[in-house]
Amino acid sequence: MSMLGRVDLTLSLDRDEYREKMLRYQVETRLLARKLYEKKRLLIAVFEGWDASGKGGAIRRFTEKLDPRGYQVYSIAAPRGDESNHHYLWRFWRRLVPPQERQILIFDRSWYGRVLVERVEGFAQEEEWRRAYQEINNFERQLVDGGCLVAKFWVHVSEEEQLRRFEARRDTPYKRWKLTDEDWRNREKWNQYEAAVDDMLVKTSTLKAPWTLVEGNDKRYARVKVLKTLVDLLKDAELGK
Repeated sequence: MSMLGRVDLTLSLDRDEYREKMLRYQVETRLLARKLYEKKRLLIAVFEGWDASGKGGAIRRFTEKLDPRGYQVYSIAAPRGDESNHHYLWRFWRRLVPPQERQILIFDRSWYGRVLVERVEGFAQEEEWRRAYQEINNFERQLVDGGCLVAKFWVHVSEEEQLRRFEARRDTPYKRWKLTDEDWRNREKWNQYEAAVDDMLVKTSTLKAPWTLVEGNDKRYARVKVLKTLVDLLKDAELGK
């Protein structure tokens, strides 16, 4: 069975439990973010997942109670301008210098585009995306060895749930802008993307920078799991000592 095939997408939270846990973890995250600042440590949180899987919603709940001066969200799209003239990691190294002493950097999509969309859509040659697994592992090891904390999330939903969300966006006027022709086209390559994701998880989940698989069919469960994972990571870093 594939890595994604082992994810239990039936997991869920009721509304009351969600509200209680969300508030608790948001408050803890705010306190721990302050300790990050005091200790001059940097947290890098990477969010990858299917289209309409809920990455944006999870990021919003993560940052909702944080001091806005303490974090930066980067929404990553295709390379622009001179970015395409450099190694694909160059544009990410540039963003890892925290602006104005911000201690949390959040990537809504990331350097993993090399082994996902660039692999599936043919924007990278096979030898390039195959080489990228080791390049990414080396990149993340350097970050961790330099004192950074790295959290990586793959937000997983079923093909059926993604279709339901696409149709809801299409049929809701104020959500329609979120849905593009490219989203529908990507669905046609679901199996190819699934194979690429499995390879990514197997080859780039390391002891220093492991992947967290997030069961995303229930958005409440997914958001709480992301917050709990971040709180546990920050606590394990012994920021209070």
